[in-house]
Amino acid sequence: MQIDSPSITALRVAVRRAAHQVLDHPRIFDDPLALRILGLEADTGHSRSWQDDTPLDRVLRTALAVRSRHAEEMLQKARLRGIDQYVVLGAGLDTFAYRHATAGSDGLRVFEVDHPATQEWKRQRLHLAGIAVPKHCIFVPVDFERQTLAEGLRLAGFDPTRPAFFSWLGVVMYLTADAIDATLRTVVPLPAGSGIVFDYMIDPELISPLARAALNGLAVRVAAAGEPLRSFFVPAHLVDHLRELGFGRIEDLSPEALDARYFHNRADGLRAGRLAHLMTAWV
Repeated sequence: MQIDSPSITALRVAVRRAAHQVLDHPRIFDDPLALRILGLEADTGHSRSWQDDTPLDRVLRTALAVRSRHAEEMLQKARLRGIDQYVVLGAGLDTFAYRHATAGSDGLRVFEVDHPATQEWKRQRLHLAGIAVPKHCIFVPVDFERQTLAEGLRLAGFDPTRPAFFSWLGVVMYLTADAIDATLRTVVPLPAGSGIVFDYMIDPELISPLARAALNGLAVRVAAAGEPLRSFFVPAHLVDHLRELGFGRIEDLSPEALDARYFHNRADGLRAGRLAHLMTAWV
């Protein structure tokens, strides 16, 4: 991302999350704050370019919606096991903490980790939208060129002696292998029951020519925004690598598995994209 400016991809994710609330019914993922945090209204008389509904727009916003829903479902499973620390890596304009403003009364603490410039932009968006920051939401500004994730979390009051659940959406594909491992190695030493959910791009050699063309188009756009795609994986190899790092129970959901779980019997033809998997790994 560019210094002193928010992530362009974070903005695009937020816009597509808002568009999903307006265009897709029934919704895969409900986010009543998605429009408000951006200053958008479904019935505005202004330009509605953010509601574009091309085939590519449908695929992209559907992929974003399903990964958010799945991540929050995995968090609920973690909560049932007593986990009370939730870390949102690359939080962008994620609204979980604000949609669950009373979660702190149940003991949950939400740590939002992001680049300082993106977090300052989010604070401005929250202020303009009149969305209060609940006490259980803790901003963790981390410039990975100057400090580690573990250090940033420690300074924010994160307790490494207690289990935690991490959500890491829309980030892995922009990182190098070493940077990905550095984050995963932060999670592995945590107490048993800790976990992480993340999405990752499939090795282009394993996808169809049509999906590869879509991937190439996406790669051009994000590179032009200064955030090029850097990492792709063979799913079986990634599962093996996670086990080598020390993770135990692992669930890797393919696009086909996501279709079966979240898109069964939809009349509008919405489906998960064919470019990424959703991985959940538990310590």
